[in-house]
Amino acid sequence: MERLTHPFPPLYDKDSQILILGSFPSVKSREQMFFYGHPQNRFWKVIAGVFGEKVPETIEEKKRLILKHHLALWDVIAGCEIVGSSDASIRNARANDLSAILKNASIKKIIVNGKTAERLYKKHIEPKSGIVAVAMPSTSPANAAWKLDMLTEIWGKELT
Repeated sequence: MERLTHPFPPLYDKDSQILILGSFPSVKSREQMFFYGHPQNRFWKVIAGVFGEKVPETIEEKKRLILKHHLALWDVIAGCEIVGSSDASIRNARANDLSAILKNASIKKIIVNGKTAERLYKKHIEPKSGIVAVAMPSTSPANAAWKLDMLTEIWGKELT
């Protein structure tokens, strides 16, 4: 169990309309210092599929894809105790403050990626923000019941 603080900033600009929140960065994401860094996580394939784009490979391509489609990325948790990348191990979570994003972007909808993000958002952020988030099935490889085409279809209904 390690006590960690979120190591990189949110991604958004003034035109961002949908904020996508994960739980906390995986080991691979922390190494890369960017969102959804594990090669088995289907997030980038899902987002590219929804918008009919090429799957981005570099961090710069990923940033362009998100901002081009008026999205924003951040995580629910600012700091926690965690074992590796296991959401199930998260303890003593401290929530991120979304106020700068909500103040400086044009957010109309918040989406949470997976059950842990949903649970922690409802506990820590929703009572303060008053914004009910849309819960989506996780793009994590641990969520094997959801195939890529199913994820792309359901995410597409909320993103387009």
